[in-house]
Amino acid sequence: MRVFGVDPGLTRCGFGVVDGGPGRTVRCVAVDVVRTPADEDLSRRLLRLADAVEVWLDRYQPEVVAVERVFSQHNVRTAMGTAQAGGIVALAAARRDLPVMFHTPSEVKAAVTGSGRADKAQVTAMVTKLLGLKVAPKPADAADALALAICHLWRAPMRSRLEQAQARAAELAKAHRARLARAVAETGRKAQ
Repeated sequence: MRVFGVDPGLTRCGFGVVDGGPGRTVRCVAVDVVRTPADEDLSRRLLRLADAVEVWLDRYQPEVVAVERVFSQHNVRTAMGTAQAGGIVALAAARRDLPVMFHTPSEVKAAVTGSGRADKAQVTAMVTKLLGLKVAPKPADAADALALAICHLWRAPMRSRLEQAQARAAELAKAHRARLARAVAETGRKAQ
């Protein structure tokens, strides 16, 4: 499976494409950071980001897009920019009918380092090791994008099994309710 991981941001947006194989085998396909000038109009910055996302989706043909979920940040302006960038990515993927999965920062950190409280240096070190890279991806946004892709590759099978189990449980509950309703109806007929 090929995953396009995105660490959203307006000033720096990390892009990483990772292929996942049997077991926990992962391979880096591409990594980069797209930058937009902070002094440029917001609409132009979003357009630049949208154009870059389109290029990456066309070039690398991922099967799924993994984006970091925006969570509460102290700086509202930064949170807004992050959310807008993530929305641009989700929209571009939706236009191609690609699934978009959102992962929290702690979920990503736990997946690649074993600790949801890992710092950026630990995430970068583990991404470098897991992907067998000779040089650590820089800046941290690039490593975070790769970490998102790895997280999704490793968590997707578990999510899929959970969704299947939930669907099966819903089927069983529906069948059980139908049997109960029939039993109640039969009991009512016999009482008459």
